Amino acid sequence: MSSTTALTIAVVVIVVLIVALIVVSYGRHRRTSELKRQFGPEYDRAVGEQPSRRAAERDLEQRQRRHDELELKELDPRQRQRYAEQWERMQAHFVEEPEAATREADELVTMVMHERGYPTEDFDARVQNLSVDHAETLGHYREAHEINQVNERGQASTEQLRQALMHYRLLFAELLGDTSGGGRPIPRHG
Repeated sequence: MSSTTALTIAVVVIVVLIVALIVVSYGRHRRTSELKRQFGPEYDRAVGEQPSRRAAERDLEQRQRRHDELELKELDPRQRQRYAEQWERMQAHFVEEPEAATREADELVTMVMHERGYPTEDFDARVQNLSVDHAETLGHYREAHEINQVNERGQASTEQLRQALMHYRLLFAELLGDTSGGGRPIPRHG
């Protein structure tokens, strides 16, 4: 083999490697962009919780695969109406018993999740499954859940409980298919 042929082969191999690196890099960038778009703030949370960005992206992709296996359904108008009425009753109950109303809000959100086809047995699994379609309101759900845990210990203030209801309501409205954020203002305890 002549030196010209060897040089040509070396240049071709280098060009092929560069092109392959560009394609792989573009694919990773595109995957990252798609995950950021889909998961929104949940993407950043996952990156912060995982040892690397690649591990976080694998986790989010696994969530997507598990979510794709779920048989989710929309609520029919009667179901939506019934749940909306239950929410209104629970919210009115807040004035007299904010602690009980906050527990009821958590239960109501969980019932709607179950009715829609989301597994509800474990909070972490709920969050992971919801993150695929409800990433923008997931932070509110986490906040509400944390306040409800404080409530279960008898340590939540009435204002914290009111905040929990506001957080729960955002996810509740999304699960019902109400894009307005749902309902009237939550009354202050009085």
